[in-house]
Amino acid sequence: MNLETTEVSLTAEEKKQLEEYDSCQFGFLKLNVPEEAPKRALIEKGIKYFEHEIIQKSKRDGAKEGEEIDASVDPKIYCQLGHLLLLLEQYPKALSAYQRFFHLREDHWKNAPFMYGLGLVYFHFNAFQMATRAFQQVLYTEPGFRRANEIHIRLGLIHKSLHNQEASVKHFRQALNDSNKCSLSKAQIRLHIAHLLEIQGKYKQAKEAYEQFEKLEGTEPQVKATALKQLGWLYHITEQLGDKNRREGLAVHYLKESLASDNSNGQTWYLLGRCFSTLGKVHDAFVSYRNSIDKSEASADTWCSIGVLYQQQNQPMDALQAYICAVQLDKTHTAAWTDLGILYENCEQPKDALTCYINATRNKGGISSSLTTKIKYLQQHSDSVAVQHLQSKQKKLPSIEEAWALPIPAELTSRQGTISQHPMGKNAMLHSQPMGVQQTTLAPGSAGVMLPDDPLNKKKALKRPSSEPLELPAPPPLSPQQLQLLHQLQQNEASLSPTQRQQLQGLHHQMMRYQQYQIKVHQQRAAEQGQRSADMLNGMPLPTPITSSGLLPHANIPDNATQSQGDTGTPLASSVQSESSSEAGLPKDLQKFVTDHLNETDLSALLNSSRHDLATSIAEDLLAQFTQSQSTSVKKEPSALNSQQSSESSQQENTPISHDSVKNPSPGKHSSGSPREPRIDPTQVEYRVKCDSDTKLVISRNVPRSHSPPPAPFNISINMKGREVLAACKGYGKGGITTSMLGDRCPPRPPSPPYPLPKDSLNPPTPSVYLETKKDAFSIELQQYCYSQPVVVIRGLAGALKLDLGLFSTKSLVEANADHAVEVRTQRQQAPDENRDLYGNRLWRCDSSRGRTTIARYAQYQASSFQESLREENEKAKGLHKDSDSDSNSSSGAKGRKKKTIKFGTNVDLSDEKKWKPQLQELTKLPAFTKVVSASNLLSHVGNTILGMNTVQLYMKVPGSRTPGHQENNNFCSVNINIGPGDCEWFAVPESYWGVIHNLCEKNNVNYLTGSWWPMLEDLYEEDVPVYRFIQKPGDLVWVGAGTVHWVQAIGWCNNIAWNVGPVNARQFQLALERYEWNKLQSYKSIVPMVHLGWNIARNLNVSEPKFFEQVKSCLMRSLRQIRFTLDFVEELGLEVKWHGRGENEAAHYCNDCEVEVFDILFVLEQDKKFIVHCQDCARKIHPRLEGFVVLKQYQTAQLCEIFDRFQLAHHVPTS
Repeated sequence: MNLETTEVSLTAEEKKQLEEYDSCQFGFLKLNVPEEAPKRALIEKGIKYFEHEIIQKSKRDGAKEGEEIDASVDPKIYCQLGHLLLLLEQYPKALSAYQRFFHLREDHWKNAPFMYGLGLVYFHFNAFQMATRAFQQVLYTEPGFRRANEIHIRLGLIHKSLHNQEASVKHFRQALNDSNKCSLSKAQIRLHIAHLLEIQGKYKQAKEAYEQFEKLEGTEPQVKATALKQLGWLYHITEQLGDKNRREGLAVHYLKESLASDNSNGQTWYLLGRCFSTLGKVHDAFVSYRNSIDKSEASADTWCSIGVLYQQQNQPMDALQAYICAVQLDKTHTAAWTDLGILYENCEQPKDALTCYINATRNKGGISSSLTTKIKYLQQHSDSVAVQHLQSKQKKLPSIEEAWALPIPAELTSRQGTISQHPMGKNAMLHSQPMGVQQTTLAPGSAGVMLPDDPLNKKKALKRPSSEPLELPAPPPLSPQQLQLLHQLQQNEASLSPTQRQQLQGLHHQMMRYQQYQIKVHQQRAAEQGQRSADMLNGMPLPTPITSSGLLPHANIPDNATQSQGDTGTPLASSVQSESSSEAGLPKDLQKFVTDHLNETDLSALLNSSRHDLATSIAEDLLAQFTQSQSTSVKKEPSALNSQQSSESSQQENTPISHDSVKNPSPGKHSSGSPREPRIDPTQVEYRVKCDSDTKLVISRNVPRSHSPPPAPFNISINMKGREVLAACKGYGKGGITTSMLGDRCPPRPPSPPYPLPKDSLNPPTPSVYLETKKDAFSIELQQYCYSQPVVVIRGLAGALKLDLGLFSTKSLVEANADHAVEVRTQRQQAPDENRDLYGNRLWRCDSSRGRTTIARYAQYQASSFQESLREENEKAKGLHKDSDSDSNSSSGAKGRKKKTIKFGTNVDLSDEKKWKPQLQELTKLPAFTKVVSASNLLSHVGNTILGMNTVQLYMKVPGSRTPGHQENNNFCSVNINIGPGDCEWFAVPESYWGVIHNLCEKNNVNYLTGSWWPMLEDLYEEDVPVYRFIQKPGDLVWVGAGTVHWVQAIGWCNNIAWNVGPVNARQFQLALERYEWNKLQSYKSIVPMVHLGWNIARNLNVSEPKFFEQVKSCLMRSLRQIRFTLDFVEELGLEVKWHGRGENEAAHYCNDCEVEVFDILFVLEQDKKFIVHCQDCARKIHPRLEGFVVLKQYQTAQLCEIFDRFQLAHHVPTS
């Protein structure tokens, strides 16, 4: 494809108008409406002009083949071109133009509209990780960005689709508080927040949030209808909301209210039918289901529910037809297949039942153990059952293959006939009723249920959901035992008995069937890929499984099926997908996101291993298909993110998006099914191909960068006085500026890995020290050694210092404070070097549920667990116990063995000196560099308590208790002592490799900062990551160095105590400050207030290390600069700054919305009779002129300047 070469000229006025168009107009400038035709024409003309400029500049420079065509092109042209293409929704070309700007401008990260536009393009292509990074960088570099609410909405949707509800709620709330113009209404944002509360299991809060929509005035009818529908269904499924009869009445009431606002929602009719079915109102249920089908054309859930009702009324043929409709609409509908299997079992057709049950397992979202057991039973006894039941009896129902091809009878669809009055037996329907649905019997003499007879209804219902042939379940492959038997039988074929020959034929036949099935699947996949290629070449969008209802469930809607599934989920009809919302100005990328990801298909199904292409296929295929379609020669160039990998080593600080997103794993690596981030490289568009056959200008791989950062408006340094710093900065902050504590650098990112180590060096010996005397423990050499290592295990410490660790034993803790609170994590017991899900698949994610108990109750659990283990050991010794599940160290048969559930008592707070005086007094015997409170511990200078960091926390463990992988808060060091009596196993990785682990977490779809993950050692070794692995015995102290990544598992029954320490050196402060800024970028709260800490260090300590001094002084200087900027902004608005002061030991303040530290100047707003602190940027978003805010100051400026001036480098005087 060639660039447009026709000459185009722009007037000065047109150029001025084009400069006003950037990515911020996306979604708000409607270029497809006739009224905006002049603007569209101008933008199209501008695109042609800029393209022509690129070619003309290249020709004038006389570039030859292989030379750069960008050498003389102003990078701003590419940025402006990207904006214009984005506004025309030409996403591939916009991405290409943006990438050129990315490569040509080293300081591209300072251009917020550019990063925002790049994020929008990534979001369009479902490249969520890259979109998230781009959006985060916008918010980091320009927190007051005028489209911040649009960014928060998209980040909220991304996190919601990835099941990261806490982060999603945070972003939606920030969007809600933003007063700037937004593509979503406040009601729509509130609806998302209410739904997220429901997903999190906060049902009462969700109920209250939904109830607000009854009172909200001016709410869009469809949004209100959706909220009331959610509320009605919430009452139906949630026992915590009151008595069942009252709940069902309210459920029906709110669902009817929803239909009063929007009568066209088929899903609401379906849910109303479910409620009527529960109440035993069969006629009303059928009427509601019929309306559901009329409104939504086709719904597997609805047909499944109709089948249940027919089955309850002893009409098996009608039930069969309804179930067939359901499974033809959704071939993975577990509930419909299960109910159909139960129907066949009741009619004594076990082979058909087995086929249905196997089909029910296609959906890997969750398979009940009873279904698995039933399948195994039928497979093992299929021959005997068939002889017993089938040979002597006539079939009551057509077989599954026959039923699949039968036409739907008109009496089923229009339903003029009556329903039988004789219900089936209780046992027959025991497993096919939805949770709470009672069996109903029509009264004698009842005329039955009459469904509406509308010709239109009949026409719709007579449509066959699917004309495709029935896909029978895949034939099972031969097990290892069967393969061994087959091999033995083939070797001895000549001497086989007739029975053995028959067995050989059966095994051979099974093997052939499986091979044929594999060939068929391979051919189908190849054909599908060919069709996808054809679709892309023809410009067609890739297919995604969407529905007209646009559901947004937090789990699959309970499908009327087995009792074990129950009513566990609540759907949410997306209010942002409606026509009215589109007309109101919803950007198409949000419409597309809702269509692709927030529909009635479970979001996890969109992102799991079997369906990962639904989330990333557009972006991945875009490159592949368009590249194949190019007839011109293309010299490929890395994308904006891919180039990062090649230049990472030399230009680390110049790439805003971390290398992890583009590091291409070798084939076979990390292919366990987690969704992959697409690699977007649109080589198909104009700016990356030859201009034409004459000029032969090719963009080469090595792109020169423009080194032209804007000059700083002022110069400040740590050598200036505090007053001079303030004077130099005065007047520059009137527009509202927020700066970084790291200076004018690009946003932080995970580091690239160090030089790869040899494979035999990936299991290094753990640094260990054995102490014999108290003098050894207090030696400066030990302190320096610990400071220099990633991790150190200090053995013999308790003996050398004569520590009474018995004070921390479970018995002593119960005696001291039996009712003290304990947080409990429920986990599955596994071997230390493995992590598997319920189905035996390897994974990084290790979720656990949270609960609360007391020390006394956990002590009972700990003791009973130990006694149970002793009993199992005794039974095993006597030969009575087989394969103890409690053996956490045995990995044999781990995939097939059911994991034992354990409880881990964590985060027991021991900060109260009155309650735990003997215990805390004992810890004062430790060396100073390991003490909880010490002048040489930076955390002792924070000035307030940070639970678990500058206070002691206790962990109570049973074998298998896990502390997942993490770095300590703000990269501080930590101390951990094993109280015993059992051991713990530790895994640790040096700080310099945390970027690699961060990348692996993303590849495995788990958040590095907020997620719970347990690294797979094989993955780490493949990436050349060294891992320290060692045993911590009772009395051993483990020193975890600054930033070291570590994870721990208890091998025996034990207690541990731990806290954080901060060495007074440059490395600790630098790592803490970098993590402080990284957390800010990630919208993650830093619980160590680093600005506050920096001022206290200057106030309390004499620093003799030059590098450490420079770091702290620079932090103070930037803090003064930010204070001056903030005062400029407040003064510009004409607001008064009121003196507030700061109390002794008063905790540092954080913004209520974004959770960043707020130092000195507080923006306070009264909400619900509480005074809430905000940062400057969030306050501006709530109201641009800060109306309703009170601005408070905590420190006298003169006092801060004095501290700044007094803090000087101390000269170290060596002792003689």
